[in-house]
Amino acid sequence: MQRILKRVSQIGAHSSPPRLIALGFASVILIGSLLLMLPISIRVGSHVTFIDALFTSTSAVCVTGLIAIDTAEHFTVFGRTIVALLIQIGGLGVTCVGVSIILATGKRVGFKARKLIKESWNIGGYGGLVKLVKDVLKMTLLFEFVGAVLSFIVFVQDYPPIEALGISVFHSVAAFNNSGFDILGGLTNLIPYQNNVLLNLVTCGLIILGGIGFLVIIDVKNKKSFKKLSLHSKAVITVSLFLIGVGTILIKMTDQVTWLGAFFHSVSARTAGFSTYPLGNFSNAGLFVLIILMFIGASPGSTGGGIKTSTLFVLGNVVRSIIKHQHCVAFKRRISDSVIKQAFVVTLLSLCVVMISTFLLCVFEPHYTFLQLLFESTSAFGTVGLSTGITPHLSIIGKVIIIFTMYVGRIGAITIITLGSYKEPTTAVYTTEDITIG
Repeated sequence: MQRILKRVSQIGAHSSPPRLIALGFASVILIGSLLLMLPISIRVGSHVTFIDALFTSTSAVCVTGLIAIDTAEHFTVFGRTIVALLIQIGGLGVTCVGVSIILATGKRVGFKARKLIKESWNIGGYGGLVKLVKDVLKMTLLFEFVGAVLSFIVFVQDYPPIEALGISVFHSVAAFNNSGFDILGGLTNLIPYQNNVLLNLVTCGLIILGGIGFLVIIDVKNKKSFKKLSLHSKAVITVSLFLIGVGTILIKMTDQVTWLGAFFHSVSARTAGFSTYPLGNFSNAGLFVLIILMFIGASPGSTGGGIKTSTLFVLGNVVRSIIKHQHCVAFKRRISDSVIKQAFVVTLLSLCVVMISTFLLCVFEPHYTFLQLLFESTSAFGTVGLSTGITPHLSIIGKVIIIFTMYVGRIGAITIITLGSYKEPTTAVYTTEDITIG
């Protein structure tokens, strides 16, 4: 992998950060697809086509969880290990993994690598980036270890110890990286454990920690007081708690699930993709709630996707500022115009991606309902992994559409549109003229 990353770095020596990030993810996806096609990865008697291997690899690297074939029934222990590694790489980010390899070999992290980390995590400055990567790796290993131990307590009751250990480690990695993969078989996801309080809470805890963002976790650890937190951390925590609470209530109101089930799906829909109830049995209202949660997604600098909680926070405060005819402020801090612009651009581009993907699915998969296809498309873009059950039955074209949607959702729509036109910010100032709105 180190040699491959070095080669990618050489190819993109004069490329912009967005191009390098996109190239890095694409390279890992392709390598993962080829590894999953190896005979050692495929179980005897199973057949895996290249499109299904590509779909699985993309879903893993993009930490989505949508599956075209059952992971447990088609892949060996080696194959499932590859999937877990791809999830880990995708969750941390290709640039973070690359920097980790550089650190492990004792080499110095250069400016270009630092710039890639800065771009991929949307960090304002260059200070402390190497320390940040080290902290992220430590937190990841700690949370996944604790998650695996607690999950083992549950799985060992139904599986032999060695097998239970493998399932627990895989589940912990998938949950913390907000990827809804499971290796229980039968496309059941976590439905057999819908009433297991421990596994439900452990899974939700890993999802929340992985989706809230490493920067927020570090900020909370250092400040230890909500008042002292940065505006970003306050925004993320506030919106996350609000969405979890409102989502739980709405899901409980619209569908016949327990409060535990409603809470679990409210958390999982924000880019994790695990389910304890068959989504094919959910009402239209329940599916619509999940679509909204999937579109919003997790937080910046996390293992999740979507437009991000901070984006929703900014949009909400912009509306409030317009109503009150004042500057856009929150927690006694003014939100800059550049952040407001970025929030609107991210939302608009994200809507365009979901609409285009849904439209294409409607054209090539006309035998499914519009809501099913919209759900599938939003799940792919938000890198969630929830499905009403249609993913394995999509045509090759349908799978390709979902693959591209997952890819765009993981690296970001802004990164995609700047691949061919990335330039340093211009200093030119033009004359202002108004346009009538509304």
